[in-house]
Amino acid sequence: MKTLDADYLVIGTGLAGLMSALNLSKQGHVIIVSKKDSSESNTNYAQGGIACPIDPDDTLESHVADTLGVGRGLCNESAVRTILSGGPEQIRELERLGISFARRPAKENEYDLGQEGGHSRRRVLHAGDITGHEVIKVLLQAVADDPRITLMENCMAVDLVTTGWLKISGESRCIGAYLLDRAKQAIFAVRASCTVLATGGAGKVYLYTSNPDTATGDGIAMAWRAGLPVKNMEFVQFHPTCLYHPDAKSFLISEAVRGEGAVLVNAAGEDFMRMYDERGALAPRDVVARAIDHEIKKRGDACVYLDITHKSREFLEQRFPNIYATCRTYGIDMATDLIPVVPAAHYCCGGVETDVDGVTALDGVYAVGEVACTGLHGANRLASNSLLEALVCAYNCATHIAGHGQAAKPTDIEIPPWKDSDVVPSDEAVVVEHNWNEVRTCMWDYVGIVRTNKRLERAARRVATLQDEIEQYYLDYDVTTDVLELRNIAAVAGLIIRSAEQRKESRGLHYTLDYPEPSAGIPVETSIVDKPGGTVRPPDSF
Repeated sequence: MKTLDADYLVIGTGLAGLMSALNLSKQGHVIIVSKKDSSESNTNYAQGGIACPIDPDDTLESHVADTLGVGRGLCNESAVRTILSGGPEQIRELERLGISFARRPAKENEYDLGQEGGHSRRRVLHAGDITGHEVIKVLLQAVADDPRITLMENCMAVDLVTTGWLKISGESRCIGAYLLDRAKQAIFAVRASCTVLATGGAGKVYLYTSNPDTATGDGIAMAWRAGLPVKNMEFVQFHPTCLYHPDAKSFLISEAVRGEGAVLVNAAGEDFMRMYDERGALAPRDVVARAIDHEIKKRGDACVYLDITHKSREFLEQRFPNIYATCRTYGIDMATDLIPVVPAAHYCCGGVETDVDGVTALDGVYAVGEVACTGLHGANRLASNSLLEALVCAYNCATHIAGHGQAAKPTDIEIPPWKDSDVVPSDEAVVVEHNWNEVRTCMWDYVGIVRTNKRLERAARRVATLQDEIEQYYLDYDVTTDVLELRNIAAVAGLIIRSAEQRKESRGLHYTLDYPEPSAGIPVETSIVDKPGGTVRPPDSF
């Protein structure tokens, strides 16, 4: 088995991963891996932008208040202040790297700031409606130009390797990871003094999601198997407005469209959001998603609609060029037609427990971006705070590593060869496909926007059975990307269910008919820690 050595291993090529690699390369050699094409990440599909109190009329206190309000009492205020206050400096760093944020017409010295749900004012920097794509394009070029960074595409992380799992005496630490080279269908290892998980979210745990196919919760599952605590997994954010069309796959209609005045109407043309919240279509996402879900079920409709026909075609083409063009390919003209939309799984507010520097409970492992739970989002994420968190925490993570000294590369510790002598190629791919669909359908039906105790109990039983089947399949057959992703979504599904069962109240993104009100007193977080399991495939001697 091939083993590569690096000072730092970064897993994931979204904003958090790329910025981590660029910051860490100032200190040593970085290997950064993506499981598919390096541009394929949640960041690449982010339309809205980056929330930041950068306007002279805006204040940090206003942004903090909006974030805490949307987080429903579960935000860590210290983390909120640290991350939000670090935003302006990191925005300037993005601009130094070559990213151009939109400016106001005829006022080139002023940003054209957008407004989204939960914000009390305009503070979202954007590059049209393809902000994430523009950011990734610039950062990938910066990575390609950096001689101290090695980018490896089509390599999927399998599991972290820890000294505890290897039964080496002393406090356990991570020394790297096993990865699957998808082109060669071969397992290899990377040894590194520090491993940064930047694997993004887990939207594919649900049947309907705005996320790309890569969002299978890999980092959360790997961290949990290595014994790291995960918390607040019940808080899954459903974006209210995913395009509803039989030929459209996971296409998001940005919240910025509502920020520019779009209203939500039902099939009868009624502006129903005012019945649920005085802020209407610009209420926080948990409120809007539940309102749409209730409206659809109450009326028996397939979807609701966004109406922005009061805006000119010229304005829409300029402000939302990608959304406008995409809608046109499906026969929808935003200037004259209503846009059919439904909620879809979008963002995981929980994750691997970390601080604002990405520090986890296991030495040698850091987590940044959506895979991490820093305390910024609490029970519900404020729109466009996610890219800001990825930016600031990637910088903080690299700074923390530099300030605490680089541990020696674990080149004296051999990572054992991958065990594959007693496995066979699978001739039962239909099993993987069936289990993949069953996990995601179960989560959508029973652990979605509205939950009950009975639904969670059913989901827990079914997912537990599926986990047993999947683990046995993983042990018996050659490792493939499909099997690894199935293993990970099943693990994350179980974590979401267990966390949801712990919360005997409704708060933020977790709404249950059995406990429809928030509990009294100080809200608590949910946390799950299991015994380290680690990888189970390598040699019997371990």
